[in-house]
Amino acid sequence: MAYLVTGAAGFIGAAVAQRLLDRGEQVIGIDNLSDYYPVHLKRDRLATLAHPNFTFAEVDIADAAALKAALAPQPITHIIHLAAQAGVRYSITNPEAYVQSNLVGHVNMLEYARRCDGLVSMSYASSSSVYGGNTKLPFAEDDRVDAPISLYAATKKADELMGNVYAHLFRLPLTGLRFFTVYGPWGRPDMALWLFTDAILQGKPIRVFNHGDMSRDFTFIDDIVAGVVAVTDSPPADDGKAPPHCVYNIGNNKPEQLLRMIDVLEDAIGIKAIRSLEPMQPGDVPATYADITAIARDHGFAPTTPIEVGIPRFVEWFKSYTGFE
Repeated sequence: MAYLVTGAAGFIGAAVAQRLLDRGEQVIGIDNLSDYYPVHLKRDRLATLAHPNFTFAEVDIADAAALKAALAPQPITHIIHLAAQAGVRYSITNPEAYVQSNLVGHVNMLEYARRCDGLVSMSYASSSSVYGGNTKLPFAEDDRVDAPISLYAATKKADELMGNVYAHLFRLPLTGLRFFTVYGPWGRPDMALWLFTDAILQGKPIRVFNHGDMSRDFTFIDDIVAGVVAVTDSPPADDGKAPPHCVYNIGNNKPEQLLRMIDVLEDAIGIKAIRSLEPMQPGDVPATYADITAIARDHGFAPTTPIEVGIPRFVEWFKSYTGFE
């Protein structure tokens, strides 16, 4: 029995792989080590996963032949598909990367899964971005999500639709997870918390979009990992009627004002930020807020880390990793 984690060098992927290794699982990781952000950070994450039960292959999920060759001899029973091209703003200028990774790559993974003997479940990453400009808060899974405002969001909604097709046609047990602003140690350098921390420590201004009138459902990585593993271990049952496919929000269920987040970050660093108030960026939304009733009911998901705990933990890690005093 082995767990396949795609995007294993990524922020969430590496943390999920570590949790599985800690409980004694055999873990196979794949990643294409793209240069969307510095590759050395991805390699450093992989270095933390050094373990007899972990094997890694550098492979692009958009390359069907390479994917098949890399995974052919592996006894995979569970797939946690987290590999994707991330970022809302980057999708405006580099749409091809999203088509290859999030559409072609996702179909390749679904094709692999349906031909995988002994597969128990497959979970995959969607995004809170699918809610687009919805103004009803909190966001719930039965809200309409057919009006995305970024290409990234459109690809993630397409992933859910394709997942439903494969669950219907091939009875593939699938669970999609709409992630809400994940943060914590080993996080992504294109995310606000990293960018703000780095700028504050260097005495540079931070860019505060929409003049600070924004809120996000910041969710700590440990809470996210617990949810990912829980849904992977308990796939949707197949009653022979509805497709065995579930989609869940996975967030903190507690949106925080951006300016409040910056206050907490300043306290953790011990330095006041130089705040540059700027307009809203294209493709962005003013608020996110996860209704987690469904995943709490079905999988016992219960996030426990407020930003007053999670942000200082990130700052401590960031200083250690980057060498800031």
